[in-house]
This record gives sequence, structure tokens and C-alpha cells, in this order.
Amino acid sequence: MIEVRQLSKTFGANTAVDGIDLQVARGEVVFLVGGSGCGKTTTLKMINRLIEPSAGSIHIDGRNTAEMAPHELRRRIGYGFQQVGLFPHMTVAENIGIVPRLIGWEKGRVASRVDELLELMALEPDEYRNRSPDQLSGGQAQRVGLARALAAEPQILLLDEPFAALDPIIRDRLQVFFRDLCRELELTVVFVSHDMAEALLLADRIVVMEEGRIVQTGAPSELLRAPKNSLVAELMETPRRQARMVEELLAGPSQGGPGSGGPDEKRQEES
Repeated sequence: MIEVRQLSKTFGANTAVDGIDLQVARGEVVFLVGGSGCGKTTTLKMINRLIEPSAGSIHIDGRNTAEMAPHELRRRIGYGFQQVGLFPHMTVAENIGIVPRLIGWEKGRVASRVDELLELMALEPDEYRNRSPDQLSGGQAQRVGLARALAAEPQILLLDEPFAALDPIIRDRLQVFFRDLCRELELTVVFVSHDMAEALLLADRIVVMEEGRIVQTGAPSELLRAPKNSLVAELMETPRRQARMVEELLAGPSQGGPGSGGPDEKRQEES
């Protein structure tokens, strides 16, 4: 569905993406992970030509995106990102429905789709459809941005940390919804995330980037079992360490005995 061939991007003397090759199968959810500045967001933006490549090519369903008008390409792809980018002069409903209107959906179908997505995002349609973006919290705006990305029923989604601003309960709900939606609709997804637990739970395949290059790609279980370098090992260790800390909290201070240095005991000592 998506094929990236020797893709590069330079900004002056700086190389953000350095000759990467990547294939994403139809219906596959691929996560791009790595440290800040590794090139993952630049790669995502080049797929729908928000940033033009310096070299290489991108093919969507066999077609070179350089041969497509940018607006034609972007209407086929849902895009959601951390900064949301809602249009301030439009209501929530108008923001969500903008792409369906542009591609010619009739008014009733747009309205129905808007309400359906608001309900999925745990935003009551009667309460939120006529609000302006400045009347939303950060988490609410993030959910509206995700709804907008899904509005025209795209087969491809490009997502840049779409759940980052959400509280834990809503984030977990949307992650479950997102996983089920991808399976039901066979969506092809490229998802940028700094949250390794999110990547391990939601991805079919994880692509680790470092200094503009791909250093390892594989199923979550493969990266957990056999990291190829110290960066991948460190990324995989983070959710493991967090899980161990939760287990220690559940076990309680008595599990390790006095002086064991567990989290509860340390807090008591500090107080």
C-alpha cells in the first residue's frame, strides 16, 4: 500500500532522513519510533507531501506520489498530529466534515458521519458539534483532530502522536477503539509515537529510527527478544521497567521486607 524507496530529506547541511526504504502492507499498522530528531515525523510528512523529499520516491498503491496533485493525495489520506491544527474560524462539526465536503459528500451524510465520530470520541454531539476550537480543552481538541482524520473513511492514516495530550482513561479508550477500527476497516497506518508501551500494544510492526536511518524493523515480539543495538534495547527496556515498578507497587513494601527500598518505603522516608 505504501512503498518508500531511498527516501532522503536535507535541510541545508543537516540530513533529517537518509536514504530509507520502507514497505507498509495493506491493513498493516506500522509504528515509527526513536529519539527526538531521528527523522520519524519528517518521514511521515513526506508520505503525504507536507514536506517534499530531497531524493527518493514514495508510492501509494503503486502510484508515485510525485505524479499526483498534493490536494488529491491528501484527500485520500487521513492525517492526525499532536498539534491538532483545527481551523479556528470553523465549528467542531465543520472541522470534522471539511474533507467529506471537499470530495462531494451530500450534507446529510456529512452530518451523520460527524455525529458518529463525536460519539466514538466520547464527545456528546449536541454539546460539541457547534463549539469553536477555543472552547475545547487540549484533550478534546485532540479527539476532534482524530475524528477529522477519520471523517472521509480513508484507507490510509498518518498519525503523529495523536493520543499524547489525552488523560489516561480517554487515551486507553481511544487506543482500544483505534485497534478495533484498524482491524474492522483494514486501515493502513503509519503512526509516530514516543510511547513504547503504546507501540508494543498497537503495532503490527515497529520501525526504529536513529539519525535519519532505519536501524531495525520487526514485530514487537521480535524487537523485545532480539534488539539489534543499544538504542533498540533501551527503548524495549523502558516498558519492561515500568511494568516491574507497577508489580512492586502491587506487591507492597512487605514483599521486600524492611529496607528493601521499594517505592512506598522511599516515599515514607522522604516524608
